Amino acid sequence: MELIVALGVIVFKVALVIAILLLLPLPLTWLERKIAGHMQQRMGPMRVGWHGLLQPVADGIKLLTKEDHIPADADRFLFKLAPILALAPPFVVFAAIPFGETVSVLGNEITLYISNLNVALLFVFAVIGLEVYGVIFGGWAANSKYAVLGSLRTCAQMISYEIPMGFAVIGVVMLAQSMSLLDIVRAQTDVWNVVYQPIGFFVFFVAGLAEAQRIPFDLAEAEGDLGAGFHTEYSGIRFALFMVSEYVVMVLVSVLTVILFFGGWNGGLIPLPPLLWFLLKVAFFVYLFMWFRFTFPRYRYDQLMAIGWKVLLPLSLANIIISGVVFS
Repeated sequence: MELIVALGVIVFKVALVIAILLLLPLPLTWLERKIAGHMQQRMGPMRVGWHGLLQPVADGIKLLTKEDHIPADADRFLFKLAPILALAPPFVVFAAIPFGETVSVLGNEITLYISNLNVALLFVFAVIGLEVYGVIFGGWAANSKYAVLGSLRTCAQMISYEIPMGFAVIGVVMLAQSMSLLDIVRAQTDVWNVVYQPIGFFVFFVAGLAEAQRIPFDLAEAEGDLGAGFHTEYSGIRFALFMVSEYVVMVLVSVLTVILFFGGWNGGLIPLPPLLWFLLKVAFFVYLFMWFRFTFPRYRYDQLMAIGWKVLLPLSLANIIISGVVFS
């Protein structure tokens, strides 16, 4: 009986996480458009619902009912597979993400995570690296010059930024003496890692912007010169899957930033529930993603490569050496 209950709890957690991640882009798209509007001294969405609250629902209905167009010369199998490959890895990663320790429900202690992997950090980087295949396949399969250029840019961008992103967390692993995300958060009970790892945080967050393909690093889309980049030929629900993937990756990078460098659910001076502290920190970094989008211009491709290889990679290597000397 206990085994059945345990399996039921796991299934419920998985279903809850999937449901939240699928619905999360609805409020985030509205919020992003509102933030953009107020930054640019306009109102943003206002017509559908009070202050445009139902605009994401209207957009979702539109995408679901639009024609699912596939170019005549496209590789139909890869064209259909690409959005799934882009969406699945970010969802899988959340199986290893802890949102807190435990909560008591009807006298039962329930953990706020699906699994506690002792190599969770390695699992996260290994799985999230697969997300780029969806973008590459989407651009290649469409048999469109704009789409192919966007996918090739993405391939080079991911290689250039995932390396320093991985190096940036080595200092965190040194401090926690573990690759378990739970252990990393527990090690920050007194002092957050950002105090000891400011360089690591800077490299990780900038590389995370590139990983999420957000401005100023959205060279894969670059609507100004590539039409819409790798998803130029996509429409309807397949286009929506790419957009959901982008928002889920943005939330994932925010969650990892909080866990690795800002104490996870460990609070500050104000006595708030740990889960609320965690969500507030994540919301702050999600806001930073949106703020940066409407503040900074897009880098040129050569600048993108230069930042990755000439700035972030040396900084991440220097951070490893300094951390090894200081914390050995």
